[in-house]
Amino acid sequence: MRVTAIVSLVVGVLAVGSCARSPGDGAGSAALRQRDLAWAEVAAVGRSVVGIVSFWSDDAVVVPPGAPEIRGKAAIREYVQQSLATPGFRISWNPSSATVSSDGELGYTTGENVVSFSGKDGKPATIKGRYATIWRRDKSGDWKCVVDIWNTP
Repeated sequence: MRVTAIVSLVVGVLAVGSCARSPGDGAGSAALRQRDLAWAEVAAVGRSVVGIVSFWSDDAVVVPPGAPEIRGKAAIREYVQQSLATPGFRISWNPSSATVSSDGELGYTTGENVVSFSGKDGKPATIKGRYATIWRRDKSGDWKCVVDIWNTP
């Protein structure tokens, strides 16, 4: 009789536990995707270097196509300032997927991006690409981008 009661208890706990939502499920992924979308909105406006840079962690690494890695927030800030100063510069992106680890501490997003600027001849130029970002929760629970890489197909 005791064995049956213990088995019933274990089965009950497992059944209830399987209904609980973990940080790595769809809700966590949706929240990370929303965070990436919020960043895209701030970057698309392109007026706040501080706002754009705030989405990266202090130890972040940016890997632009055909250029050296940019490490740390100070170097990233300089990169963003130079980009925003480029005539005709605009950037936009849209995350097509977001995935969060089962412990809810790490995640990644992927999607497509578009960068526009005035070319050397003064004519508008547009580069379409794909990106992947790796995110980590900071001590306050906010998602911060720790690796940002993109390329052109």
